[in-house]
This record gives sequence, structure tokens and C-alpha cells, in this order.
Amino acid sequence: MRYFLPYQSELIRTVAKKDVEVVVVQKSRRTGYSLGAGALAVKYVARPKAEGGMNVFYMGYNLEMAREFINYVGDWAKEFNAVSTQVGETFFKDPDHPDRDIKAFRAEFSSGHSVIALPSVPRALRGQQGLVIIDEAAFHDDLTELLKSAFALLMWGGKVVVLSTHDGDTNPFNKLVTDIQAKRKNYTLLTCDLDRALVEGLYKLICKEKGEEWSMEKQVLWRENLIKTYGEGADEELFCLPSKGTGAYLPPPLIEARQEDGIPVVRLALPDSFTYRPEFEREREIENWCKTELLHLLEGLPTDLLHYFGEDFARNGDLTTLWPMYRMKNMTRRCAFLVELRNVPFEQQRQIVFFIIDRLPRFCAGAFDATGNGAYLAEVCAQRYGQTRIAEVKLSDAWYKENMPPFKAAFEDATTILPRDADVYDDHRAIKLMRGTPKIPRDERSTSKGGKRHGDTAIAHALAYTASRMDVAPIEFMAEDPKKVVGRLFGESDTTDLSLTSEPMDWSIYDA
Repeated sequence: MRYFLPYQSELIRTVAKKDVEVVVVQKSRRTGYSLGAGALAVKYVARPKAEGGMNVFYMGYNLEMAREFINYVGDWAKEFNAVSTQVGETFFKDPDHPDRDIKAFRAEFSSGHSVIALPSVPRALRGQQGLVIIDEAAFHDDLTELLKSAFALLMWGGKVVVLSTHDGDTNPFNKLVTDIQAKRKNYTLLTCDLDRALVEGLYKLICKEKGEEWSMEKQVLWRENLIKTYGEGADEELFCLPSKGTGAYLPPPLIEARQEDGIPVVRLALPDSFTYRPEFEREREIENWCKTELLHLLEGLPTDLLHYFGEDFARNGDLTTLWPMYRMKNMTRRCAFLVELRNVPFEQQRQIVFFIIDRLPRFCAGAFDATGNGAYLAEVCAQRYGQTRIAEVKLSDAWYKENMPPFKAAFEDATTILPRDADVYDDHRAIKLMRGTPKIPRDERSTSKGGKRHGDTAIAHALAYTASRMDVAPIEFMAEDPKKVVGRLFGESDTTDLSLTSEPMDWSIYDA
């Protein structure tokens, strides 16, 4: 038998009060409010109308959240012995477009009421009546319009529950919270940060679910590790303190849901003195590094899948990041491994990129940051692999507006996989919606043990995803000895050793 943690019970009790219409919860991540909201929904739909029962409409920021919530409802219905007559997908007409359907998930109960889990479409609430639950509200695309639609249900006895972690102090969710705190809105505000959740038994429940023994020492260590994981975002995501500036374009829960264990992150940072060492030393050391750190990863790639490549360039300060990617049979794009280069000379960056792409099975396309100094590396790759395969991208507002929406859709549709790494998480969270354009602000820099970062892996990921959408056929690239190429030009066999040629070559015969 499941039981409620005190803060989950507080939510259910508060919503049940007759004089409470709107309940807003600012919360820490990973506290189980969505699960508690599932129980809340069952308590309302299982009762007849005469006893206060009503329909429940749930809205997450994507369809996957809707599906998960309906599963919670099904589990709680069994716990409460509530009779659910039908659970599954459903469609209903779009109020603004009668020829279109909106996909949703529905659980019908013998009371005559239903739980309907909807995508984040404000107009979907038009003409409805009941209890509305808006989950992770700060990360909905148009929260202002969604709240307008939800509050309209209050006129005939409905209720609204708004749950969310914060996403910046300019986000509409934070404005709603501050309006309640300033008494401008007569709504009820509940707060549960990580420390309150721990005091009220969150980690004890986690241990119970995992079959582990709880201890205060383990709880303290778990808390410390969680704070380290979130880094500079810990105050906002764990302790209900909104950060300064604009909100994230990719919701943090969505980023974390797409991170996967087992994807290597390879990092190389070089001292300033390396740049001016003799050329043969630099080439030899980088060749050895590639064979030691990268070759086994490349040799382990699936040879039957298409491969792509994304690169975000930097020479000083920020990172050059390399994102090899392959497309799985189900069309999901999975990061093969990630390479971060700090303070690596231009020529050695070229050397590393060539080493990787030369060995990618069924290589299709790559997209390179050709902004500023990055133009050099993008150009030599286009020369080596072909202009139709290498996109030389000048990062601009126009590029972001065109390519970021499909990139975000890959997160929402669970069709992209990235490494489970705190720096990678922070980089993706750095993408902000600025005046309608999703991009990384110039001053949006974070710090890790390796130094300053500027959303580097997020841009490499977006470029790799863009490359995976290019319409080109795969190739198997093999670098060839230039001596053999020249030999064939003169009709020599591939085994000719041109280094023994004593007379100078006359190139004039090839002049146009």
C-alpha cells in the first residue's frame, strides 16, 4: 500500500477546501508532486457530482508527460479500488480547427467522470469544466494563455492546480508566485524545497523503493551529490529560488530524461606552450592521443547504422566540442561519444576531426560552426568530405529560428539521446528564448572544473541533429596516400615510391 508524504497530503487537503479555487506549488525537482497529483485526480473523478466529483484535465508540456500521468491515475485507481471503465488514447476536435483532432489520453470512471491528459494547447480547455492540473508550468510554451484558459473554468465551480519548479525570474510562473506573495492574487501558495522534502521523508521513500537501508549519513551524501549535479542551477531547481534573466528553452526535466549512462565524454586540455612546439611533435602527440582515447570508441561503433557529425568551434576560452552521432533503427539519434577540446591549436583540431570522421561507419553528413575562426575548420572539412556533406554554418538568429524547433521536438518526442554528464546538462539548459529566438546569450557562461563554458555541447548537438536531417547518401571514407594519387596521374602503379624520383616533376602539362 502506497502512502503520501506530508507535502503531498498537504496538496490534496488544500485543494479539497471549499473556499480554495487556485493552488500554486513552487517546488524542488524530484519530489513526487506529479504522482501525488495523480492521486488527487482519482479522488475527484471517482466521486459522483453530488459529492463534489468532477472531470480532471491534466496538462504537461509534452505528450510523454500526459502518458505518464495517465499511468499514475491507473495505479492510484487500483490503490483506491476506484472503478475505471476504460483507459487509453483518445482524440477530440480542436475548437479552432474543426477539421483537426487533438491527441490526448483518457481514463473513464464508473462515476461518469474522466481524467483527460492533454498536450499544452490552451484552446483545448475551451468549453470544458472541472479540475485543471498544469504540471511544470514554467516550461510550457505559452503559460500566460494557458492560465487564462484554465481560470475560465473557475466560473462554474472548477479548480486549478499549478505545479512547477522555477525557470528564471522573468518567467510567467514566477510572476504568478510573486503576485500571490504580494497579495495581488487571492490564490493559495505552497512551497516545498529539497530540504523540506528530505525532512518529510523523501529519501527514506527512495531507499524503500530501491530496497536499501536508510541512514542519515547516506541522506546527507545523497543531498550533496544532488546539489553538485545541478551545479549553478541548484538554487533554482532544488531550493525554489528563480535565477536572474530569461528562462530555459529546453525544460530541465526534459534534458535529464534524454540523458543516458554509458556514453563516453573524452576531454583534452592543452597548455599554452603546446601551441609553439615543433609541428612533428604536435602531430605525433595528438596522433597518439587519438589512438589511445578515440580509436577503440570508433572501432566499437555500429557498422550498419548511418553516422553524422556536429562541431562547435572555439580556440581560446570556450571549448571546441565534437558530437559524433548515429541514427538508430527507430530513427532516434544517439550520441556515439563526445569530445571536448580546450586550448587545442587549429591544426591539431583539424587532425582530431579528420581522425574521427575518417573512421565513422556509413558517414552521411556533418554540420560545422563556421562563425569567425571556425570557418577554417569548416572549410577544410568541406574540401575533404565534399560541400554537399559538410554544412558550413554561420550561426545567426535566422539559423536558430529554423533549426532549434525541430531540435527541441527531438527532446519532446524522445528521439535524441545525450550523455549523462553534469556539464552537458548545464550546456543544454543554457539555451534561452530571447525575443522569440532560441539561442545561447553571449553572457550565458557557466563554470566547471575544466574551466569556462558557453553552452558548447548544446550547439554541437544541435548541429549534429541538423546534419542528420540533411538529404545525402552515406559514404565509406578512406584517406589515401597522396603519393599514390600522384603516381596514378602519371600512369604509375600504386606501389611506386615517388620519394626516389630524382628529376623534378613538370606540372605545366596540367595547366588549363
